[in-house]
Amino acid sequence: MPDIPWSTPTQAAPDAEVYVMASRFETATLAGAVRFFLKAPGIVLQIRKAPGAHGVALRARVLRRTFLTLSAWEDRDALYRFAGSEPHRSSSRAAAAFMKESAFTFWTVRADELPIGWQEAERRLAEQKAAS
Repeated sequence: MPDIPWSTPTQAAPDAEVYVMASRFETATLAGAVRFFLKAPGIVLQIRKAPGAHGVALRARVLRRTFLTLSAWEDRDALYRFAGSEPHRSSSRAAAAFMKESAFTFWTVRADELPIGWQEAERRLAEQKAAS
C-alpha cells in the first residue's frame, strides 16, 4: 500500500520548537486493518486542517495489519485539541475494538528539522517499547 507522504499544513517559524508524535498501530485482524485504512485518509485530512498542525504522514502496511503515523504540532495542547475533536475522537474509540497493540512516542525538535523521517520515528517507537 502506498504511504501518505509528509505534508505541511502550516509552516512553523524555522527556529520554533515543535511537538512531534509518532504512533504505531497493529490491528488484531485483516478486517480491522481494512477498516483502519479506510478511515485514515479522512483523519489525515482533518490534521491538515487542524489549528497548530505543522506536518503529517502515514505509513500503511495493511496486509501486515500495521500502521505508523507521524505528526508535528505547534505544541502539546494543539495535538490534544485535535485528538479530542471529531471525527478523530469517535474513530479512535471505535478502532480500540479491533486493535491488537498501540504505541506512541513524543519529542520536540526545531521546525527547521522537519520533516521527520520514518527511520527516526521507528527508532523512537522501538526505544519506547524497550523502555516499557
